[in-house]
Amino acid sequence: MKNRRIVLASRPSGIPVPANFTLVEETMRELKNGEVLLENLVFAIDPATRGMLDDRESYLPSVALGGLVPTMVLGRVVQSRNANFKEGDLGRGYAGWEEYSILDPANIALERVTADSRVPLTTYMGALGWSGFTAYIGLKKIGQMASSETVVMSAAAGAVGSVCGQIARLCGNRAVGIVGGAEKASIVTEQLGMDAAVNYRTAGDLAAAIRDACGGGADIYFDNVGGRTLETMLPLMRDHGRVVVCGMVSDYNNAHDPYPVHTLWQVLVHRITMCGFLAYEHTEMLAEAECALTDWIVSGRLKPLENVTTSLENTPAAFIRLMSGKTVGKTVVRLNEGVSAWTSHP
Repeated sequence: MKNRRIVLASRPSGIPVPANFTLVEETMRELKNGEVLLENLVFAIDPATRGMLDDRESYLPSVALGGLVPTMVLGRVVQSRNANFKEGDLGRGYAGWEEYSILDPANIALERVTADSRVPLTTYMGALGWSGFTAYIGLKKIGQMASSETVVMSAAAGAVGSVCGQIARLCGNRAVGIVGGAEKASIVTEQLGMDAAVNYRTAGDLAAAIRDACGGGADIYFDNVGGRTLETMLPLMRDHGRVVVCGMVSDYNNAHDPYPVHTLWQVLVHRITMCGFLAYEHTEMLAEAECALTDWIVSGRLKPLENVTTSLENTPAAFIRLMSGKTVGKTVVRLNEGVSAWTSHP
């Protein structure tokens, strides 16, 4: 069996470009005991991948030149030597930009997926996938979110932020989204129901704009971007506030020269708890998260926000748009037109 894959041709400098990637064809090997073979249907395109394309240390290994570009995949089992999977099952795991993936039991995210017919398959890579799980676990466990609190999230129109703000509202809190554009501000308030949005691109005094939107300070800041926004938020935290560190996308394209945060003193001033986390290290919460998210999505109380690209060949372009800040919601790639999806956003 032949397998088409997209590999790293050269290391990006700043925002990735098409020449950084190339399409190759390789022969599939035979399965070993415990492994499953997926015919991939959907990729989850994540900003964290950008950090793995540099030759530097991260929480996941750097991609070697000529190596497969990594991603979460959702696929149909076409062959199994694993007792937990049979042919025809849906499987999800950590693999890469390729048509077929061989996953073994040691894979950090290997699981069988039981899809609800009322939910498009692309959503299992977004709001009902690890983006949704990250928002839920980050707020509930890391942020210790209660009710009647003020929750601020950056990249509020993005994959995790768009779910995060809705969960905060559904749990009885005030949700304030920080976004990069007027259209995104309109989406998070009018479409997703957040209480307020702050456009950092046009706010003359960003700190004052966030303070006004919060009605004072923030109890929880869910940080997806780091940099200037994190620097601005730390003095705006209420005493004993919690900063949930999910990502620092503002530095991913220039990781060798990150933005210096000068307000860390405020962690002591306000006795802030600041904690980074990886959702896949909290598997004990996955069943709870999936149950809650499914109920909210099926009932219409939580609206998935996706931008959908079709075909393996177009995957690098989808990633480049994401890393250029041009996308709204979760960036997903479906390998063919027959895969069900939510209405796409640009």
